[in-house]
Amino acid sequence: MFLIGFISVHLSAQQKWSLDECVSYAMEHNLPLNDFEYTVQSNKETYRQSIRDLLPTINASSGYTINFGRSTDPFTNDVVTTEFFSNSYNLNTGIDLFQGFQKLNSIKASKFLYRATQEEALQQKYLLAFRVMQAFYDIQFFEGLVTISKEQLEISQTNYDLVKRQIELGLMAGADLYEAESLLLADKLNLTQSENQLVAAKLQLIQEMNLENTDDIAIQTIMGKREDINDSGQIQSDSIYAESQSFLPLIKAQELRAKAAKKQVAIARGGLYPSLTLFWGIGTGYFETTRDSLENTIPFRDQFRDNTFQSVGVSLSIPISNGWSARSRVKQSKIERLRAENNLDVQKQVLYQTIQQLVQEYNSLQVEYEQSKQNVEAQNLAFTIAQKRYEKGLINALELFTAKNLFASAQNTNLQVRLRLEVNKSTLDFYRGLPVFDIN
Repeated sequence: MFLIGFISVHLSAQQKWSLDECVSYAMEHNLPLNDFEYTVQSNKETYRQSIRDLLPTINASSGYTINFGRSTDPFTNDVVTTEFFSNSYNLNTGIDLFQGFQKLNSIKASKFLYRATQEEALQQKYLLAFRVMQAFYDIQFFEGLVTISKEQLEISQTNYDLVKRQIELGLMAGADLYEAESLLLADKLNLTQSENQLVAAKLQLIQEMNLENTDDIAIQTIMGKREDINDSGQIQSDSIYAESQSFLPLIKAQELRAKAAKKQVAIARGGLYPSLTLFWGIGTGYFETTRDSLENTIPFRDQFRDNTFQSVGVSLSIPISNGWSARSRVKQSKIERLRAENNLDVQKQVLYQTIQQLVQEYNSLQVEYEQSKQNVEAQNLAFTIAQKRYEKGLINALELFTAKNLFASAQNTNLQVRLRLEVNKSTLDFYRGLPVFDIN
């Protein structure tokens, strides 16, 4: 078993996960999503039951009674003091003919709430997908950071070996070796810190996916060359906002809850109207005191047949005064409707502001990305010149270290802007209704 577990962990670590694979795995194994699915199932059953509430009610009952002391004979209605027992059997059914349309409105309200929970469950899936995507891109960033740190370490190692040879040839002083070693150790520390950040980023993705029996994960690099990064031009907030309202689960869920709240008002108003119910019943009984002319108790079968009775009728209930509770429920339901409609407006406002910020950030990042590319090229050239001057002894180690750090910082900034632009573009594509995630 240990060998099997080791092999599974090893294979999991060696497999290279794509973003879609990470999202799909998270959808299947994320435990908090199950709670939203249970809520959907519960509301679905509530909706189905609201439909079944239109059916007639049917109830059967039976009783066994022993009378002691002074009581009334159910057969003769005489007052007796003897002990006797009796059996009763009843079957009753009833159906509401009119109830202020409360049941019909209840069906519509429960259907809206059921559909709202479906949209909210879908919204949670999208939120999980975005968290997975963010963790996925974080890994790419820190992988790039590790690569840059390794390149810087190789340069420092080369310079250290160069200084060491120059000292052996008597061309440089021993103090220069200490400076080169200090720079080498600083780059080793920087590499270690970058690797630790990469491990933390991988752990975050593993936890979002609920990936078990592994502490490492390898991902496929999806960030290609963005030569056409600014070809799409300026994106307009209003057009994206109009597109997102038609499909965004959070907005659709709140719209459905507002509709349900409106039906709840109609349900409360139905309590102000009279209700009309049709009922029918059949029953029979057996009494120990029911006797024939010879004072013998009539058998159960005969009594069961002879004592059968039926009833049919209509019940009208008119609400007159219940402490003003019915009208109070109407007022409360109206307040809840206003609250639901206000929440819808709030969600739309937040959505518009979010899209505005994303569009502004996208347009800004396009400019930053182009400038960061130019900065990388300039700092690379400056470092190359500084490296050659250092090798000729024209500058000291501190000047070289400064040029190398500026080059590394430019690379880090370019990588960070590049990935932020990728995440931002994917987010905007989602709000535009484009297929960013496969969550089915």
